[in-house]
Amino acid sequence: MPDSRRFLQLDVFADRLFQGNPLAVIIGADGLDGGTMQRIARWTNLSETTFLLQPTQPQADYRVRIFTPRQELPFAGHPSVGSAYAAIEAGVVDAGRNALIQECAAGLLPVQVIGHDAARIIHVQAPPARLDPADARLCARLAEALHVDLAPAQVTHADNGPHWILCNFGDAAIVRAAQPDMQAVAALCLVQQAVGVGVFGREPSGAAAMAVRAFCPADGIPEDPVTGSANAAIMAWLAARGDRDGYGLRYRASQGREVGRDGCVEVARDESSGAVTIGGRCVIGVRGELHLPADR
Repeated sequence: MPDSRRFLQLDVFADRLFQGNPLAVIIGADGLDGGTMQRIARWTNLSETTFLLQPTQPQADYRVRIFTPRQELPFAGHPSVGSAYAAIEAGVVDAGRNALIQECAAGLLPVQVIGHDAARIIHVQAPPARLDPADARLCARLAEALHVDLAPAQVTHADNGPHWILCNFGDAAIVRAAQPDMQAVAALCLVQQAVGVGVFGREPSGAAAMAVRAFCPADGIPEDPVTGSANAAIMAWLAARGDRDGYGLRYRASQGREVGRDGCVEVARDESSGAVTIGGRCVIGVRGELHLPADR
């Protein structure tokens, strides 16, 4: 007999459908093995698909596994925000709670819930980022792939679950005009074992302080619409630089406009602990069932 699991598809970091970053969530995924989860993620062909499971840690309210079409990730931002929203909507956790604990491969992560129903905003604390400077050879390869002049001070490795290569373009206009060589970016990411290249620059005016883009062609996602882990990693890098760029402890990042998925990420850093959170709204577009074959 077919195996049926509850299924949600929602847009994350958006307050209306067809914006932000789409996410598929399988509710009650206990009993599915990793190979089946990976096949489902390839089938949905979204940047990430998540699987909600019973927690294994007593402190956790739920557990999540996160897959791109190519690999499982220890942590990712928009899947964590969206999975928390889905867990509330599906009744996995009490809708009246304003604080949750997510268990994932990166550990136990605090989740803050503000508001209710369509106005609900989810904030997830990202794992601490490990930062490593980039060498001149990588900078030269990046500059060639991105068609942008880069100095070593503008590039770093950041690992907060996924491994990102980050580039500070300085100016949002350069970010938005970038036309990378995706084949070169994919080859570089495979060599560096990075999920993608994140680029950012300051917006001179408007609702957002920063423009962000994330290129992940090695995982089958040429440009990810809105990327929580990359935004969290950027904040961690800004903090390590002593906030010389002047973004402060809280700002709004704009991402996804270039692929028609305009989204908004609220990024914050606790001054005393250094903990970084990313947050935003979600909207559900699909509620249904996924019917898995018995011979999967």
